[in-house]
Amino acid sequence: MKLKVVCRKISDYVRYDLREIIYPSSLPDPPHLKKRREITWKERFLVLKEASRLYAASWVRDIGPELRPNDYKKKEESEDKSNGENGATNAKDPSTLEDLAVAARGGMDTLKPALQRVYMTRASAYRDALKSFIEGYQEGIQQAMEKKEDAKSEPRDDPPKKSA
Repeated sequence: MKLKVVCRKISDYVRYDLREIIYPSSLPDPPHLKKRREITWKERFLVLKEASRLYAASWVRDIGPELRPNDYKKKEESEDKSNGENGATNAKDPSTLEDLAVAARGGMDTLKPALQRVYMTRASAYRDALKSFIEGYQEGIQQAMEKKEDAKSEPRDDPPKKSA
C-alpha cells in the first residue's frame, strides 16, 4: 500500500512540480497586447540566413555594398540629392558604432581608448553647446536691459506740464 502512495507522489512531483521548476510558466500577457502571428518555416529560414550573413560580414571592418546592397543604395540616393550637380564624392569614414564594434573585438585594451574618445567627443559637444547657450542668454539679457533703460529715459525728456 505504501509503495503505491510513494509512486503516486513521485509521479505527481515529476509531472507537475519538476516540470514547473525546469520550465517555469510565464505570467500571462496583459490584455492590451496583441499576439503576433507565428512565422512560417520559410520566413524563419530567411531570417536565419540574413542574420548569419550579417554576422559573418560583421567580422570585416568595412561592410561594403556587396554585403549590404540595400543600405548603400539608400546612401547613394541621398548623397546624389545632397551633392547636386557638382558630383563631389567624399571618402567614407567609419562611423562611431563601427569603430566601437572593431574595438570590442580587439578586447578591453582597444575598447577603453575608443570609449574614452567617444565620451570626450560628447563632452566637448555638450560643453560647446552650453557655452553658446550662455552667450545667447547673456546677449538676450543685455538687450532686455537696454530696452528697459531706453523706456525709462524717454519719459524724462518730456517737459513737465503746468497744472493751473
